[in-house]
Amino acid sequence: MTTVPVDASCAAPDQSAPLPASVDLEKETVITGVVTAADGSAVGGAYVRLLDATGEFAAEVVTSPAGQFRFFAAPGTWTLRALSRHGNGDTTVTAARGVTETGVQVG
Repeated sequence: MTTVPVDASCAAPDQSAPLPASVDLEKETVITGVVTAADGSAVGGAYVRLLDATGEFAAEVVTSPAGQFRFFAAPGTWTLRALSRHGNGDTTVTAARGVTETGVQVG
């Protein structure tokens, strides 16, 4: 059995933890990245929402202290919306099987 670290504040998996060894990147799609402020600093504690191609809410996570986030999703086009004390920001990403890395700037 694999144990995944959990963020005690919201019961979500720790966004900075390595991917579990059981994740098969040939079959799964992972969207990962960092939320940054306009000055380039990482934004911890931001809420990142995953929206589908029609703009419908699919999931939400809280960034790690280093601004990191991670979603397991289906391949396709997604919008990431970050909400933070530094402001808000959106980015669109097209994800395929494997790991897709991106960033969201807020401000």
